[in-house]
Amino acid sequence: MTEKMTNGTKAPAQAAIPPESKPDTEISPDEKDTANHPITPSPPQDEPPSTPTTTDDDENSNSTSTTTPTSADDERLARKAAQEAKAVAEATATADAAYVPSPALLSASSPLPLLRQVDGPDLRSYNGSPSVYTAKSIPIAVRGRLDVPIYVTSGGSVVEYSVSAEWYDIAFGITAERDDKETIVKEMERVDAHLAAITGKFLVGSVPCVLIFSFDNEYSWLREKLITYKIVVTPPSKENVSAGRRRRANSALKIVSEDKASAVTRLDKATKQKTDLREEVDKLEKELIERKKSLEVAEKEEEWLRLRVELRQEQTDMLKKRLEQGWEDED
Repeated sequence: MTEKMTNGTKAPAQAAIPPESKPDTEISPDEKDTANHPITPSPPQDEPPSTPTTTDDDENSNSTSTTTPTSADDERLARKAAQEAKAVAEATATADAAYVPSPALLSASSPLPLLRQVDGPDLRSYNGSPSVYTAKSIPIAVRGRLDVPIYVTSGGSVVEYSVSAEWYDIAFGITAERDDKETIVKEMERVDAHLAAITGKFLVGSVPCVLIFSFDNEYSWLREKLITYKIVVTPPSKENVSAGRRRRANSALKIVSEDKASAVTRLDKATKQKTDLREEVDKLEKELIERKKSLEVAEKEEEWLRLRVELRQEQTDMLKKRLEQGWEDED
């Protein structure tokens, strides 16, 4: 059932549900991130292709009842798997080739942060097994919201998700955050997850980043919602990690070399400017010394003349007094 939307204030976000197994990496997209590439979803994990089945009665009677996939089904599944693997490889290659170190990495005083991001995970201890995050019938309060953060650090990880709700619709969206930049993976919108599970699959190219799976019940004034989700993060194979770090290294080398060339040009200009300013300062300092000497001479002359003026003024007053009043020794 879909509720009527009403306006109101936003309720505080609820705590994220812990995963079944913690991923060994973090994630976040680049500002020009083509990193989150949609991939054609594979068949739901809960509904694997039919496989031969045998009952106890059949075994006892030495007869077998089987449901055998046809060769056409096998070919279709094989083609789909090959297409999906190709899409993942191409999207990963595109993201790695477009790799751009963040301003924070380029401005770091140490070379290690950039190298760590280019290198990716240590293959000696690399665990390529999927990480599964799941929760069942989690309540989203009236006017409430739930944000589930998933951290990824392995570029080329494939993320699959399945979201369902009970009885009513829910607003659902996915964003990816990296270096204070946000990329929208799936627009927040109301979905009829109570009618059919919402599924999807995409590739995370630029890492580290954090994926935020958001379930929003802000529009509802009356009904609490119950949601179930399953999120599977499958890291790339060791071969893809190895190939990816080489592509990122080539991209980073080009950017670092260009930045170095620019810095060398600016350094030459700054060095010349410093030399010119130092010469000018030296000249001004010499001139200042001469000016200080002239100032001392002027100060001495000023003092001598001030005393002379005072003396002459005193003499002038005494002479005028004598001329006006006469001398004391005269009758």
